[in-house]
Amino acid sequence: MGAGSEQTLVICGHGMVAQRLLEQLVQQPGHPYQRIVVFNGEATPAYNRIQLSSVLAGEADERSLALSSADWFARHGITVHRGDPVVSLNRDKQTITTASGHVEAYDRLVMATGSSSAKLGIDGENLKNVMTFRDLDDTRRLIELSQRHRRALVIGGGFLGLEAAEGLRSRGMAVTVLHRSAHLLNRQLDDTGGALLEDALTDRGMSIRTGTSPTALLGRNLVRAVQLDDETLISTDVVVVAAGISPNIELAREAGLTCERAIVVDEQLTTSDPKIHALGECCQVNGETFGLVEPGYQQAEVLAKRLANPASDTAFHSALIPSRLKISGISIFSCGEIRPDRFTESVVWQDLETSRYCRLLIRDQRLKGVVLVGDTSDGLWFSERIQQADDISAYRDHLAFGKHYCEAA
Repeated sequence: MGAGSEQTLVICGHGMVAQRLLEQLVQQPGHPYQRIVVFNGEATPAYNRIQLSSVLAGEADERSLALSSADWFARHGITVHRGDPVVSLNRDKQTITTASGHVEAYDRLVMATGSSSAKLGIDGENLKNVMTFRDLDDTRRLIELSQRHRRALVIGGGFLGLEAAEGLRSRGMAVTVLHRSAHLLNRQLDDTGGALLEDALTDRGMSIRTGTSPTALLGRNLVRAVQLDDETLISTDVVVVAAGISPNIELAREAGLTCERAIVVDEQLTTSDPKIHALGECCQVNGETFGLVEPGYQQAEVLAKRLANPASDTAFHSALIPSRLKISGISIFSCGEIRPDRFTESVVWQDLETSRYCRLLIRDQRLKGVVLVGDTSDGLWFSERIQQADDISAYRDHLAFGKHYCEAA
C-alpha cells in the first residue's frame, strides 16, 4: 500500500514470543500499523507456558499464567481472534484464511506458529490417554487423568519430560521415566550430573530407565502398556510423550516459503518473502532452531524494531543461553560446553554428603563450560565468565569455589 494508507500487521500465533513482540512493537515510537490483528489457535490469551509445570504440580493456579490484563489489547488497538488458527496463506493476494473461513489481508505478516511434540513413529500413539505436555489444555487433561488413574509413564528425560513427571508425581501418581540416552538431561548435564539427578529422583520415588526406547504402545482403545526395545513390558494408565519438538511449518511450506527443519529467516527475521517474517520455535536462523523462550524474546525485540523501521540495521545473533531447572527441589544449571575434548581441562568439585556437584571446562585459560547440580548460586557468574571470555589465570585455583573466592583472590 502507498504512503498514508492504513497498514495492517497480521500475526499467526499468540504464544509467549508473539506477546513479547506485541509489547515491544507498541513501545516503538510512530510504528506504522493502524491495524494489528492476531490469530490464536488456542481459546486462551497468551500465557506463561513455563509455569505450566507449576500448575500441573499444584503449586500455581491458571490465573497466575496471564501475561497481560484483559483490557491491554483494546488499549493498544490490537484485535485478537481466539480459537481460530490460520490454515492457509495466499502470498499473491497477501491474505490469510482461518479455520472458521475468516479472510484477512495483510501488509506485513508474522508467523509465530511455535512447535509441536515430535512423534515417536511407533504403533499405538493414537490410543486414548497418550498425551503431550505442551499447552494449557494438555495440563488440564493431565490433572484430570491424575485424579482417576494411578500410573503414568513419561517418554523423554529432557526438561519437559522431567517437569511432566514431577508434576504427576506431586499429584500422587507412580511415575516411570524412559530416556533413550545414557543419562537424564544429556544435552545439559555430563554423565556425573545426570547420574546424581537420577539418584535424587529415584530417592523421591520416581522410577528412571535410561538407555532404553519404546517400540510400541499397547492397548485396544486405552493405552495399557509400553513395550521397550529389550522386549520388557511396563503397564501404565497414562503415557506422556516428551521426546523433542517439531517446528510448525506446514502453513509456511504450503505457501511456498523456504523451509528446512524450520522456516528459514535471515538475521532480520525475514523469510524468503520480504513481506513475511517468522520468529520463535518455528524459525531457523543460520541453520539453528530454538526451543527456549529467551532466544524468542531476543528475536521479538529485533523484529519489533524492524517492523517499526524497515531501515533499521538491528539483527538477531544467537547467544549462549544458560539452562536452569529446579525439579523435586534439586537445582540444576549448565552453560556452554558440557563435555571435555582433548584440548579441554576439567575442574571438578563434588560433595558426596550433600550431592552437590560442579564441573568447569577450561581451555586456553578461558572458562568454556559449567555444570552445577545442587548449589547453583554462582551459575550466572560462571556464565558471564564464559560469555565474556575472561582470562581466569589470576583466580583459576579458586574458580570451583565461585564468585566470592575468586573476587577475594
